[in-house]
Amino acid sequence: MLGKKVAVPFSSSVMIAIEISQPGGPEVLRPVERPVPERRRGEVLIRVEAAGVNRPDLLQRLGKYPPPPGASDIPGLEVAGVVAEVGVDEPRWHVGDRVCALVAGGGYAEQCTAPSVQCLPIPNGYSSTEAAAIPETYFTVWTNLFTRGQLHAGENALIHGGTSGIGTTAIQLARAFGATVYATAGTSDKCAACERLGATRAINYREQEFSGVIRQVTSERGVDVILDIMGGDYLPRNITCLAMHGRLIQIGLLGGAKAEIDLAAVMQRQLTLTGSTLRARTVEEKGAIARELETNVWPLLASRKVAPVVQETFPLTSAADAHRRLESGAVIGKIVLVV
Repeated sequence: MLGKKVAVPFSSSVMIAIEISQPGGPEVLRPVERPVPERRRGEVLIRVEAAGVNRPDLLQRLGKYPPPPGASDIPGLEVAGVVAEVGVDEPRWHVGDRVCALVAGGGYAEQCTAPSVQCLPIPNGYSSTEAAAIPETYFTVWTNLFTRGQLHAGENALIHGGTSGIGTTAIQLARAFGATVYATAGTSDKCAACERLGATRAINYREQEFSGVIRQVTSERGVDVILDIMGGDYLPRNITCLAMHGRLIQIGLLGGAKAEIDLAAVMQRQLTLTGSTLRARTVEEKGAIARELETNVWPLLASRKVAPVVQETFPLTSAADAHRRLESGAVIGKIVLVV
């Protein structure tokens, strides 16, 4: 069973939220009182029990990733909790339903609005803490690795940042759908974690040049799909790794936004270079991804064939400490704020 109803106590008109007082380090995150957000048409109000922490939140805190027009200035892109209010025309959700949701902002708060179509039932047996670690990474991986990248059974994929929230999700989903997975990570412990999650081989990029290892382990064939959060000087090396008709999907720029490439290789091997962002997409686009996830991935979550990896939790009011922890580079999987 999914989305079991629970009782929803009375909520006041104010709530605790985490505000970015000014662009800067983790110390600029401060708990404040804010009015409970007003639910708009097509939205539900969620009493938040947990909220995921993601690298885009760090960029927003630094002033490098502003929320899209109309979105809350409160950080937080994914929540889990209980539906507290719905519109009279809401076709699916009811007060008391347990849901997780992808949001464009506002997650670091006691209450948050979310478009109805971006909500999904919390799989049976999952805590709110686990469920809050699902939406942002699973939406991102599904739409990029499988929709844009067209990864399918029998192919192989290279996942950069294998122990990130994105990486741990991508490794599991690629394996669950029958692909062979390779990954990169920065320590031997992280490489071991990637392999426990299903990677055939994890490459410590600090000790080995990943492009050479990939060519070797694939007998010079290369990989069919690469999911990259780095950019920068990874781009030419990624192209070296791609097989004939290979696809590179760029979803992050931790290593920089500019690089030089060999276009002859792109032409000769008929490669596809693409990329996307998620936050600024329309509600309709995100709703379509949610429906695909519920059909294709939710059964895997319910059976625990795949599952979010949550390393650590922090109280909502300790969001600054959560950011420091994520920035340390020592996290495997996700950090979640608990309300």
